[in-house]
Amino acid sequence: MTQTLVKAPFRADQVGSLLRPESLKKAKNEYKAGKITAEQLHEVERQEIKRAVDKQIEAGLQVVTEGEFGRDWWHSTFMEHLLGAEGYIPEQGYNFSNQETDPYDVRLVDKVAYNPNHPFFQQAKELVEIVGDRAVVKFTIPSPNQFFHPNIINGQYKDFEEFAPDIIQAYKETIHEFYRIGIRYLQLDDVYLAVIATADFPPAEKKYLAELAVRVVNGVLEGKPEDLTVTTHVCRGNYRSDYSFSGGYDTVAPIVFANEKVDGFFLEYDDERSGSFEPLKYIPKGGPRVVLGLVTSKTGQLEDKEAIKARVQEATKYVPLEQLCLSPQCGFASTHHGNILTEEEQWEKLRFVVETANEIWE
Repeated sequence: MTQTLVKAPFRADQVGSLLRPESLKKAKNEYKAGKITAEQLHEVERQEIKRAVDKQIEAGLQVVTEGEFGRDWWHSTFMEHLLGAEGYIPEQGYNFSNQETDPYDVRLVDKVAYNPNHPFFQQAKELVEIVGDRAVVKFTIPSPNQFFHPNIINGQYKDFEEFAPDIIQAYKETIHEFYRIGIRYLQLDDVYLAVIATADFPPAEKKYLAELAVRVVNGVLEGKPEDLTVTTHVCRGNYRSDYSFSGGYDTVAPIVFANEKVDGFFLEYDDERSGSFEPLKYIPKGGPRVVLGLVTSKTGQLEDKEAIKARVQEATKYVPLEQLCLSPQCGFASTHHGNILTEEEQWEKLRFVVETANEIWE
């Protein structure tokens, strides 16, 4: 499939992950228990991705993903397959608002580098083949900023400055390969930006970390093909309908929104944890599109359509309507566990996003 100058993000868009069907959960458990082969698991994955693609198109979406069906975790499954990285089980998981996650993480065991045999390339290739010309394919990967934690660096580099050139190069080559395969719409999922925005860092440290994060992403995007759309999704954590961080974008917006050279920002705005729309004033006019995540993916209850329209109108105080889009605030299953809602509720949410966007931008 060849795409040129994809007009993404779309008025009705999505973050990416979808609830894993029961047949896929069963097959993955059987594979881990040694009851079926990798080939048998892959066949189940492929059939369920085909079904998910059809359901997304039926919902009216112009953009489809593979639901992240081929990964257990939104970030680590990608990160651990770069050269120099490995997945491991730490003593404890991440602390969320109401629970601790299953323990799993990534660390470096050598200098990080591009992996020409990264399994996501085959996943992307198959998705492009499944979708054909029926919709635009969107592929999601964690932002390179997800590596900027001392526990992940694991002593392989003396500091983040020494590490930055290597992760930039690894991602540049990775993105080039996605492009060669046929991907024209790529999303960088970035929890790290939410950490910087909401953590109680000294102002000077917060400024440095935000500037470094922007420098890394811009370095990755330097020289990218003109017809490759790249967006950033800023996430506050998404695990079994729970969250990890609270707070607005105010402290990082002057740096991130004003300077990160992506084509769009997916921003969570589904409840009061996200703060106000005021930080959107730093988005350059005529610059990146802002995808307002006003529809929650954490529950199955549908929002009030008129309330969503009013919120979009409120955001136009800071960003022109033609520069705005609508989506769920996050994916429906950032990990294999999934959020607490049914598949039908998930599809209804996506149909709701499409219907509402069509009425706003008719």
